[in-house]
Amino acid sequence: MDINEIVSRVDHTILKPEAVWTDVERVCNEAVKYNTASVCIPPSFVKRVRSAFPNLNICTVIGFPNGYNSPLVKEYEARMALSDGADEIDMVINIGLVKEGRYDEVLAEILLIRDVCRDKILKVIIETCLLNEEEKTEMCKVVTRAGADYIKTSTGFSSGGATRRDILLFKEHIGEAVKIKAAGGIKSLEDASDFIAFGADRLGTSSIIRLIDGQKNENGY
Repeated sequence: MDINEIVSRVDHTILKPEAVWTDVERVCNEAVKYNTASVCIPPSFVKRVRSAFPNLNICTVIGFPNGYNSPLVKEYEARMALSDGADEIDMVINIGLVKEGRYDEVLAEILLIRDVCRDKILKVIIETCLLNEEEKTEMCKVVTRAGADYIKTSTGFSSGGATRRDILLFKEHIGEAVKIKAAGGIKSLEDASDFIAFGADRLGTSSIIRLIDGQKNENGY
């Protein structure tokens, strides 16, 4: 697959807790250079990035990484992020509610954030590595009913990341209007190409740009 096509689907990500401004600024400059789909950054940096990179598409996270904040806290986080200049919100669901089968409450929470986001993009992280097949399938239905723009596999901070099998499961069970974001563990261009071929529209990764830079250096261009 063409490298430019891969990069155009990448949410170039820096979410490590020890990140400082120079780290975030570097990622933003790389995103501008390679024309990635967005940068995915911690909410505390959104306002500064919006000021320094006014034309950059900014994604940030709420309820991250564990998802067990109350709905009102997530609502406040989303409102603040959007006020600071975020264009896209990646929210983590309350995974415990899923494990208890309380899908109506999960739906209500997503709907709350959907209402806050309005015309901004909302991606819902379901943390697939913690769910069984039935729970993943049910969450495809919940995310579809909520009217979210994307279902996202993973935070990258739990016990596993995106798998090809999960992308195929999503593709089978989500509604036509819902897109897929694969995140966590995308470490090679082959991984990236496979996930896109299997149905992912976005990729959450911090590795792809480094791989492309390395490839360019090896090839002398």
